[in-house]
Amino acid sequence: PADKRLYGIRDVTATVESIPLITASILSKKLAAGLQGLAMDVKFGNGAFADNLEMARELAQSLVQVANLAGLPTNALLTDMNQVLGHSVGNALEMLEAIEFLNGSYQDPRLLEITLELGAEMLVLGQLASSLDNAREQLLAQLNNGNAAKRFALMVQALGGPADLMQNPHQYLTAANTVIEIKAPHSAWVASMQTRDIGILLIELGGGRRKASDTIDHSVGFTGLPAIGTRLEQGQVFAKVHATSPAQAQEMAQRLLALYQWSNTPVATTPAILEKITGV
Repeated sequence: PADKRLYGIRDVTATVESIPLITASILSKKLAAGLQGLAMDVKFGNGAFADNLEMARELAQSLVQVANLAGLPTNALLTDMNQVLGHSVGNALEMLEAIEFLNGSYQDPRLLEITLELGAEMLVLGQLASSLDNAREQLLAQLNNGNAAKRFALMVQALGGPADLMQNPHQYLTAANTVIEIKAPHSAWVASMQTRDIGILLIELGGGRRKASDTIDHSVGFTGLPAIGTRLEQGQVFAKVHATSPAQAQEMAQRLLALYQWSNTPVATTPAILEKITGV
């Protein structure tokens, strides 16, 4: 409650982007909860709060320094948000991708890398692994043997959700009225995308709120979004739009395409994790 009031003051005094105040806001809750270890994912890029690496690094260093001085062992990873993480955007669609990830039917490489690294940091901080390599091995084993999926299913059930969500996700995750394919307009490589604007498109589809009273449509969004560096041939399926009507779907398809930039030559992929900031 106190942080909410302070944030309201920051909002009207143009101090929302003040790194010391961001640090205080984030860590006050973590410290009050009595944590024994903290792994932070600090994102940078055109889809993140910190739109450049320098700001993200400064924020991560501030968080790590203050947390460790307060007696909370903390590390931070700087992760790239210049592109969508995974291939889905939307509430039910991202939930379905998470279920596919845990079931092993599809695991986006960048999402897998960041998940493993953050999980490994937590296992080492919690003294459940002797090293980051050992931690990654443990995490992969739990993913591959199905225990991670089973644990998530138990969490869902304990919170009042269906016991068979992992087996029958489509029975519980609302599907959109209209789904259309977007075709690549030419043969080229994906050079970049406007990640934040893709998120704004989701809001315009009804998948997010403009104001607190808005109702969220959990079914709408985008799937199959290609990563930077992907080669597509003209006419190949580029992505899918999940919308409430054919007219809305067609409009959003054209607007989504406009948020991608293309290259006639191969494009190098950027690392998902650029740096690690530690308190040591």
